[in-house]
Amino acid sequence: MIELKQLTKRFGEHPVVQNASAEFAKGKVTAIIGPNGAGKSTLLSMAGRLLKRDEGEVWIDGKELVEWDTKALAKRLSVLRQANSFSLRFTVRELISFGRFPYCQGNLKAIDQQAIDKAIEYLELSQIQDKYLDELSGGQRQLAFIAMVIAQDTDYIFLDEPLNNLDIKHSLQIMATIRRLAHELNKAVVIVIHDINFASCYSDTIIALKKGEIVAKGTVAQVIDSSVLSEIYETPFNVIEVDGNRMCLYFS
Repeated sequence: MIELKQLTKRFGEHPVVQNASAEFAKGKVTAIIGPNGAGKSTLLSMAGRLLKRDEGEVWIDGKELVEWDTKALAKRLSVLRQANSFSLRFTVRELISFGRFPYCQGNLKAIDQQAIDKAIEYLELSQIQDKYLDELSGGQRQLAFIAMVIAQDTDYIFLDEPLNNLDIKHSLQIMATIRRLAHELNKAVVIVIHDINFASCYSDTIIALKKGEIVAKGTVAQVIDSSVLSEIYETPFNVIEVDGNRMCLYFS
């Protein structure tokens, strides 16, 4: 379990995140939604120790984040940021192998190769594993980065807007993979996402931010609600139920 307690971040005098508290449980997908500038990525960055917090606490399995050794933390938590690029030319397999660095420091052993093979198989990348990243589509590259995270084999996975600039096919593939990671491999996957339809269909828990504050959190049914979303986004929403527990959104 990861617990966020009263996290706050200011840039100068401007509060970007204020008193944010939440929990990320294993076996569940947690989506963080909200308007642009709501503080979603800032919250995730503080929780992942990529950004210094001004106030508050982050607890991972009963241990405060600042107390974690970097190498030990890298075996427990993996983070995929919005912008991912390399100046050097790597194949898909070489990129995925970086996920094993916390375990082997670059000296790949048989167990590391097995983890790489498993990640490639999990995302069905075997046919392109020897291709260079600059030869791939945006969706294929994003799948390769997610495979790198899978190879890292952590209990907690943070993904910051992994669907940016992707088409529907690759977005669906990535969201289905995210759900499998949580439900089949018992990982806690936390995703910052703009598309509320994807959040509603593939998440177990949703956290909504507005102007730096958590204004709603709970199950899909609790957050994906016409009045709740209309208040968060300051625009009319009309929510209907499709296929039982899947909620789809339409503007009215």
